[in-house]
Order: sequence, then C-alpha cells, then structure tokens
Amino acid sequence: MKLQRMNRRALTLGALAVSGALALTACGSDDTGSKSGGGSSAAATGASDIKCDDAKGQLLADGSSAQKNAIDAWVKNFTQACNGVQVNYKGSGSGAGITAFTQGTVAFAGSDSALKPEEVTASKQVCSGGQGINLPMVAGPIAVAYNLSGVENLVLDAPTMAKIFDGKIKNWNDAAIAKLNPDAKLPDLQIQPYHRSDESGTTDNFTKYLIAAAPNDWKYEGGKAWQAKGGQSAAGSSGVAQGVKQTNGAIGYMELSYAKDGLGTVALDTGAAAPVKASSDGATKAVAAAKVVGTGNDLALKLDYTTKAEGAYPITLVTYEIACDKGNKAETLPATKAFLRYLASEQGQGILSGIDYAPIPDSIITKVRTTIEGLS
Repeated sequence: MKLQRMNRRALTLGALAVSGALALTACGSDDTGSKSGGGSSAAATGASDIKCDDAKGQLLADGSSAQKNAIDAWVKNFTQACNGVQVNYKGSGSGAGITAFTQGTVAFAGSDSALKPEEVTASKQVCSGGQGINLPMVAGPIAVAYNLSGVENLVLDAPTMAKIFDGKIKNWNDAAIAKLNPDAKLPDLQIQPYHRSDESGTTDNFTKYLIAAAPNDWKYEGGKAWQAKGGQSAAGSSGVAQGVKQTNGAIGYMELSYAKDGLGTVALDTGAAAPVKASSDGATKAVAAAKVVGTGNDLALKLDYTTKAEGAYPITLVTYEIACDKGNKAETLPATKAFLRYLASEQGQGILSGIDYAPIPDSIITKVRTTIEGLS
C-alpha cells in the first residue's frame, strides 16, 4: 500500500510539473516583443478566432513605419493560422504607402494621417466604383527620446520643445530647460535634434502637437514633410532612433516601441498635475476623446493635442489602414478582409499594449469591424 501511495504521489507531481511547464510556455513572450496576449502558438494567439475564409496568395502592403512592429506581430500570428497567405508589409513610410496605394501596387496601405481630399480623388482611379477609406487600427504615443549622459527624467513643455526642434534653443543647459528640470545636472552640451528625412505621418502628428500646444513658437504649417531648418535627419523611425542612440546630446521623436535600449523619454508638462510620459495607457486616454470626422464608411479621427487631462499623453498618433471601400481587386480581396478583420478583432487589438502600442477604444473599433465586413 505504501508503494502504491508513493506511485500515485509521483504521478500527481509529474502531472503538476507538466501543467506548470505548459502554463509557463503559454505566458512566455515571442520574438516580436509581444507578451502573454501575443504568443506564437495557436492557443496563445487566439488563432482559432482568425477566419481565413478563401484567403490565399501574396498580400502586398506598404506605409507607416510607426506600426511596423505591430504589423510584424500580427503577420506572424495571422500567417500561422492562414498558412496559404503571405503578407508582405514594407513599412516605407506613410507617404510612400499612400503613393503605392493610389498607384494600385498594394492591396492596402498604412498611414499615420488620414487621406487628404486630393488623395481620396486619386484613390478613385484604383478603387473601381469606390474610394480609399481610413480605418483606425492602432494607436501609439510618439515618444520624444533623448541621449544625454547623467540626465534622467527630463521634463519639457511644448514651447521649449518647439524651440529645441526649431534650433532656437541650442544648448542643454539653456535657462528654459533648467527651469523645468531644477534638480538635473544639465551639461553645457550642444543639442542635436533629429527629425525624419522621409514624408511621415509621425512628423505630421508630432508637428500637429507643436502647432496646437505652442502656436507662438512653432510657425510652420505642418504636414508629413519636415519644414524646420537645421538639425539632423534620418529615414524612418528606426533611423531616427539609431541616430539618437549614437549621439550624446541628441533628441528625436519616434514611436514608443523604438525608444528603447538606453534612450530616455521626455515627460511632458501638459498643465496637468504631473508631467506625463509616453505610455500605452496615456495614448488610449488621448484617443478615447477623439471625434470621428470622416463621412460614410470613412472613420478618420480628430485628436485633441492640447488636452490637460490627468495621465493623457497628447503626442499620440492613430495609424489607419487604407483600403478601397468598393472596387478591391478580386484576387486580393479575401486576404485583405481576413487580415484586416484579424487586426480589428479583440484578439488582434489585445496584443498591442504588450508591444508598446495602444488599442483603439471599443466605441471606434466596433465601427471599424462593421466597415471591414462590407469591403467589396
């Protein structure tokens, strides 16, 4: 009897060990940087919720580099479930993506800014009987990252930031910066501001913030192309991040997912009780107050860049997937709908916070899901 009890105990411990190992596997992260909601197995990704339908072949897309890390995680999960589809997203920048879409060389594009009227007009040439529409799919804070030896928890406000990126404040020990950071040991070091060299929705959203929050200090009209003179330039968010990492005294704007590996991120003095750092929660709070300004099936949003709400991070962008509402190419329509459906699903949105992005609020993403089902 004693031997039987020992055997039963051994079997129980063995089962618990296996169960624990499985639980650890399910909670682990994958190489995309996603956490418990975005593992690579079918169980962890919720792949059973992905509807492949008749999707097959190659799906070409291009555009926003801001969402590239999110797209990579989504593609990995989607193609594991729908192994008959290859998704190739270049991430060449919002401007390049819209150009590719209006030229008909991609099935959909990603852009950190909604289509302009002239771009909608151009899209009608490739969307037979329809037009390009904006589908908000992923939100994310634009971090202002810096590389400054010995300085942590840097605080800036909009006017000071505008003067830095316009070359009006040139040194890190400038009185305006010192006033916002009384306890910091600011070096007598030249500031090296980095901006995007390519047309970018990240630039568009960053300068929209400066225009709205520092109108007396940022006199440029804004847009996807950088307009201020001076500073260093680099292609893509990854290029800006790399430039800042390599240069002591550098500062640049980029999506939070790129602001890693030793870079500090600026806390914004927005007028709230405490300065606000870039975070997924802060971005979600900012997007929750956005208004839908698109008409019909278009779901373009308007953000409040001057919010003083506690915890709301105002330099937040929304990346749109741009597709034809009607007139999509027959050979890519099933894959386009299946992929976009997954992105907008509860499971697809669920992985975003774990990889430094923010999900679209329910009040908006439910409209996106309905619109996707109607694509033709």
